[in-house]
Amino acid sequence: MRDLQAGIGCCLKVRPIIAEIRVIFMTSRTLTARASSQRGFTLIEIMVVVVILGILAALIAPNVISRIDDAQVVKVQQDIRAMESALKLYRLDNFRYPETEEGLDALVTPPQDPNARWPAGGYLDRLPKDPWDREYVYLHPGNQGEFDVYTLGRDGQQGGDGLDSDVGNWSLN
Repeated sequence: MRDLQAGIGCCLKVRPIIAEIRVIFMTSRTLTARASSQRGFTLIEIMVVVVILGILAALIAPNVISRIDDAQVVKVQQDIRAMESALKLYRLDNFRYPETEEGLDALVTPPQDPNARWPAGGYLDRLPKDPWDREYVYLHPGNQGEFDVYTLGRDGQQGGDGLDSDVGNWSLN
């Protein structure tokens, strides 16, 4: 009898705990159902974000585009300075600048004359192209100095303004 009373007493203590677990379980299921039904964004929220992104793009894009143009001009200046230095080294070794017919290739291609001085690897690793994927122009004797190294600009034609203007070793100093 004592065992039976102990068993009943134990069951009576467990019942409130089970009821409490049921309440907690039901409450969490209700909260989970509510949260899952509110997971997405409304059309208005998405439209507000798109408008904000559009405004930011309109403000930032002009600054980025002008930086690309600036970078192209800087590349031209650095390329011309590198070729100018290589031409001066060529002159030190050979006592003359390459002729117009030899062109800038004389800086990367070994001469056929076995007596000509030629450093291992040449004067340049490779001939650069301008930012618009055209060859630089070389003249010796130059119109502006002993030699001219220049690009015809974005339009590829003599003259022009802004990015279309010719940039040469005479305009860097």
